[in-house]
Amino acid sequence: MAFWMASSCAILLGATLAGPAWSQTPTPEQLRMLRSLSPEQQRALAEQYGLSGIQGDGGQTDRPLDQPVTSRPKIDQGANDRWSDSAWSDTAMFQTGSPRIRGGDTILLDLQLGTLSADGASSATEKPYPDKSSQKNGYPDKSFSGTLPANQTYALPDLQPQDLQALEQLRQRALAANPYRLDKLGRLQIPGLSQPIALAGLTADQASERLRREPALQYLTTTVSLLSLERIGVDALKPFGYDLFSNVPTTYAPATDIPVPPEYTVGPGDAVKVQLIGNVKANYTLVVGRNGEIRFPELGPISVAGMPFNELQSLIEKTVADQMIGTRAVVGLGELRSLRVLITGEAERPGSYTVSGLSTMTNALLVSGGVKPIGSLRNVQLKRNGRLVATLDLYDLLLKGDASKDARLLSGDVIFIPPVGKTAGIVGEIRRPAIYEYKGAATAWDLVELSGGLTAEAAPHLARIDRVDAEQGHVLLDVDLGSPQGRATKLKPGDVLRVAAVRETVADSVTVSGHVYRPGPAQFRAGMRLVDLLPGVDDLKPNADLHYVMIRRESPQDRRVTVLSADIAKAWAEPRSEDNPVLTPRDQIIVFDMEATRSVLLDPVLADLNRQSTRERPSQIVNIGGNVRMPGDYPLEAGMRIADLLRAGGGLDEAAFAADAELVRYEVIDGESRQTALVQVNLAAAQAGDPESNIYLQPYDLLTIRSVPQWSSQEAVILQGEVRFPGRYPIRRGETLTSVISRAGGLTDLAFAEGVVFTRENLKEREAQQIAALTSRLERDMAAMAVQRSQVDLQSSSAQSLSVGQSLLAELRNTKPVGRLAIDLPQVLAAKPGSAADILLKDGDRLVVPRRSQEVTVLGEVQTATSHLYQPGLSRSDYVGMSGGTTQKADTGRIYVVKANGQVVASSKSRWFGDAGKDIRPGDTIVVPVDTERLPPLPMWSAVTTIIYNLAVAVAAVNSF
Repeated sequence: MAFWMASSCAILLGATLAGPAWSQTPTPEQLRMLRSLSPEQQRALAEQYGLSGIQGDGGQTDRPLDQPVTSRPKIDQGANDRWSDSAWSDTAMFQTGSPRIRGGDTILLDLQLGTLSADGASSATEKPYPDKSSQKNGYPDKSFSGTLPANQTYALPDLQPQDLQALEQLRQRALAANPYRLDKLGRLQIPGLSQPIALAGLTADQASERLRREPALQYLTTTVSLLSLERIGVDALKPFGYDLFSNVPTTYAPATDIPVPPEYTVGPGDAVKVQLIGNVKANYTLVVGRNGEIRFPELGPISVAGMPFNELQSLIEKTVADQMIGTRAVVGLGELRSLRVLITGEAERPGSYTVSGLSTMTNALLVSGGVKPIGSLRNVQLKRNGRLVATLDLYDLLLKGDASKDARLLSGDVIFIPPVGKTAGIVGEIRRPAIYEYKGAATAWDLVELSGGLTAEAAPHLARIDRVDAEQGHVLLDVDLGSPQGRATKLKPGDVLRVAAVRETVADSVTVSGHVYRPGPAQFRAGMRLVDLLPGVDDLKPNADLHYVMIRRESPQDRRVTVLSADIAKAWAEPRSEDNPVLTPRDQIIVFDMEATRSVLLDPVLADLNRQSTRERPSQIVNIGGNVRMPGDYPLEAGMRIADLLRAGGGLDEAAFAADAELVRYEVIDGESRQTALVQVNLAAAQAGDPESNIYLQPYDLLTIRSVPQWSSQEAVILQGEVRFPGRYPIRRGETLTSVISRAGGLTDLAFAEGVVFTRENLKEREAQQIAALTSRLERDMAAMAVQRSQVDLQSSSAQSLSVGQSLLAELRNTKPVGRLAIDLPQVLAAKPGSAADILLKDGDRLVVPRRSQEVTVLGEVQTATSHLYQPGLSRSDYVGMSGGTTQKADTGRIYVVKANGQVVASSKSRWFGDAGKDIRPGDTIVVPVDTERLPPLPMWSAVTTIIYNLAVAVAAVNSF
């Protein structure tokens, strides 16, 4: 055994560690075998096969483990490797595509007690992390043994119990603080730690490793999960306009096929194209020289540097016309010169750039990557020869599309981007929330206009400025943007203008909900009543409760909730009655369904009443239970009586006892004790309107409606087979079997009364429970036997018993309960009706009367299980012999007979070869059980086989119809 395991482990080591020539992946069984070896054996195998990397610590290797892209910390590869410089180099940090943690991010922190190890790399001292059931005295029990998902374990630290308890308390506090939001600098503050931990710039995996290096967390395995939450409000504000440069190309090639504007200044390097038409026909490309001249072949040098293109055209055309009679010139520009400009200040990539002669300031900014977030978009300066010649406000381009001040560049120009000027943010119900740079003494309304204006949901009079004051800190300033004074409020750097939204509630409205066709708010009109909102039954869905429509009402002073109800059927009949109440603003009308639960609509109202309860004014809730259509809790209305509560509960059901009811009332005596009082209610008088019986209700009253004595649903039994009129028969309370058989016309001439099958539902349930219990117990014993077989060499008989047990278990699982009650029907019919021998029937009982039987069946451990024609005088042993005799596994001492009526006759001794058992009758079944004594001691096996055989007989009898 040991040699075989060592050989297998050697194969595993060769397949796993030898090199790329081996591509086989070790199986879990091989990994378990390798881990079962001692460290010395592992090292010996490694030396024998020339392998390295075996540490002798339970199978851990030098090879890095492949990690999935998750926030789980890497498996410990040694204390020197977990936090090595190579793993934390700048290149390694910024080559990964994982998102980086920033200030203000939200993370989830998970901590487990112990250090994490992968399956196959844990040492012998490692134990799985304990659950709550394994904790003693508040700290984990180190003797706990269990399993963890994903083949992971946690090696518990070797600490004193009090230290473990303190560590567990720290872990629980840290977990309870989830989720964490980092501060602006990206630091994490864990409860129980004195200093925050900087995580900004790390991935979730790197942050997990960083936390493991914290001394207070060194015995905890930490897992950081970065939540990709969309930032909202002030946190979502970004400086406006900088995304103009977010998709800047890496190379910039200006278009060369656009027409040259007339104001373009010609300079050295530009190519002037001249076409002569007339007496002289020629085409010239004349390049402006360093001295600013072009050399025209027929006309000589012409000075053009610094001249606008339109003036150049006029000059050449006039010169040609004057000096070359009969010839006309067509002038254009060919290849333009390149410009060298310098971009400085807060540019993304400041430096010297070569651009096209047609380039403008924005072209140059795009080449340089744009403006940094700390650079100004509203004061981009163009300097030429040391003088400021132009200022570009990119807001004109972004907000108005105005590029008129986007000046063209000349060689040697300097574009300077100064730091951003004064800024203010705006958030809320505006079209373009952002942080804007403003000029001069801007106002709150100037900021609104920069942001695109207010949305339709804005409440201008509820605006507010969050201002940072050097002396007072954060201060709030209310601003009414609907007034001239509010709009003219001066801004200060760092202000944040918050524009609130209007309330979501509809002003001057009422709401209808529940079982109606058109739920939702409706306009409130002074003096409107319930029927004005629901004018007819066509507005309600079918089965709506017309007698209890609830109205939830809020007080306009303190928003306190009260409830009243109405009978809308009476309101339609008498619109001016009290049943058609006058509505007030914010009323909520709730219509209930008579066939659906009311909790969905009632629970929010009941919760409101519970929240506003006090000692002096308890929850205004009452309860009705028992035989009503909709029992449960209901709001207590002002002046509510017994009849009103009955109406709320949907009225009495058909089984209700309408004469009286019981009211349970709770009263607090002198504020010291709560006592219960029982009040008998004359229900009929209360429904009739008697004031003395229709008493007023109090909070917590419980009205119970009892059922009519001996009321039950209609019970019935089923007669099948050889009865004159088989079928389903309703029964009255206390009716017996003889009575129902008599109602069915009695038995037919072919009825086999001795073999009837009588089944009962509660017996079927009991059999199902017994089968389930035996199945569970047999499964446990079979599992124990399988473990025993894996530990020691079992004899062939034990292996055979295991096979037999598995077969029995399969049969037991497939066995269905029947619920048979063994009865002697001839004796029942012969007895006096209603006597003790007669059978009281229950709902669901079934009597199956088979046709007269002429066979005897033999089952179990015989050579051929079959049925034989009944022959008078033959004994049990004769029928067993006719079936070929018993098998070797038969228990000949426990052969028994299942009579046709279900009764079991067992033999106490092994006498089946003698003359005993001659009382065999037609329809009987002889059962030869298996000899369970030859198997290992599993006492329930006899019970299992008995159940299987007996139920098989009953099922066969039932299924014959």
